[in-house]
Amino acid sequence: MQLRYNFRVYPEPGQRAALARAFGCARVVFNDGLRTRQEAHAAGLPYLKDTDLQKQVITAAKQTVERAWLGEVSSVVLVQSLRDLHTAYRNFFASLTGKRKGPKVAPPRFKSRKDRRQSIRLTANGFSIRPSGRLYVAKVGDLRVKWSRTLPSTPTSVTLTMDAAGRYWASFVVDTTPQILPEAGTDTGVDLGLHHFAVLADGRKVDSPKFLRRAEKKLKRMQKELSRKAKGSNNRDKARKKVARQHARVADRRRDWQHQLSTRIIRDNQAVYVETLSAKGLGRTRLAKSVHDAGWAQFVGMLEYKAVKHGRTFVKVDRSFASSQTCSACGFRDGPKPLHVREWTCGNCGTAHDRDHNAAKNVLYEGRRIVAAGRAETLNASPSAGKTRTLVPAQRVEAGTHRDGQPTVAGIPVL
Repeated sequence: MQLRYNFRVYPEPGQRAALARAFGCARVVFNDGLRTRQEAHAAGLPYLKDTDLQKQVITAAKQTVERAWLGEVSSVVLVQSLRDLHTAYRNFFASLTGKRKGPKVAPPRFKSRKDRRQSIRLTANGFSIRPSGRLYVAKVGDLRVKWSRTLPSTPTSVTLTMDAAGRYWASFVVDTTPQILPEAGTDTGVDLGLHHFAVLADGRKVDSPKFLRRAEKKLKRMQKELSRKAKGSNNRDKARKKVARQHARVADRRRDWQHQLSTRIIRDNQAVYVETLSAKGLGRTRLAKSVHDAGWAQFVGMLEYKAVKHGRTFVKVDRSFASSQTCSACGFRDGPKPLHVREWTCGNCGTAHDRDHNAAKNVLYEGRRIVAAGRAETLNASPSAGKTRTLVPAQRVEAGTHRDGQPTVAGIPVL
């Protein structure tokens, strides 16, 4: 399987300028390729092949006066930018034909130089790790990396990213084998919420830390200072970076806390069942800020890839399942209940229920039923199971387009 390892990078001033050139050239090549394909489509011409497009917007463009500066950066960066464009088109076409499941994918869009987040990707012939621990990037130099852990194998590619807070990151893709944990004798259902972030089937409740709510007062003051700065001034850019850094701290704290919780749940249980939630739909309601502060989708993604990594079973229970309306003791469906009803008594058997605990137990029972029916792929701790997956869990958002309406935020580093 493939995993991503993310590390902080500290480039020198000259290296930051070289990275800025690389970000800009990758953006220009992506936009030139997108414009060329759009013009060909408008003229009724067939879809341009990747090789023909590369010759036109990279090889031939370098010979012109307008694009001669493309030769100042590594050609690997430019080629990978066109590959991102190809992937964006492929995802769009697969979404149109129904081959790609999930929300509809928008067609590729032009990149803006005003985007605060920039990234480039290099394959193995564009970078290397020096014996001294420095990361060599073609036409950039040796970058100082904060190695928080050892890479399990030689990386096949690296993505260099600059976020809105001005921080630089290197995200390596490495091939590794699953780290199967000893078999656990328990399984659990997880009910996600706002007051209690997670309620487990055994009755344990995890309070929501509400990182954004706790930082609101400081953010309000910083954003007020930002609004008072003159547009285009250096002071406004400094104030913007302060706000971005504060938002980055909130996201980092939330991510670290979710990593610890998800790792603990995966280690303690052989199987984990979670009910899917429509975070996108709830994000349009008056609870939008609390929903985004909770970060349910990020947490569920952590559970999913860690289950694959450690040989656990992970099942998503459809949101249409009436986990809050069904009695976990007798199975009687007692009807819908308003959100302010946190405790209720079954009208059939008379059992008193805590709303969230009852939902977690129902998710557990439904998950077991799905596995027993063979509708879920399971990964056991036993190597004789013979089932493997090849995927890249916990991907960071890379260069390229994104789904319409989905924010381009930093992804999840693998622990």
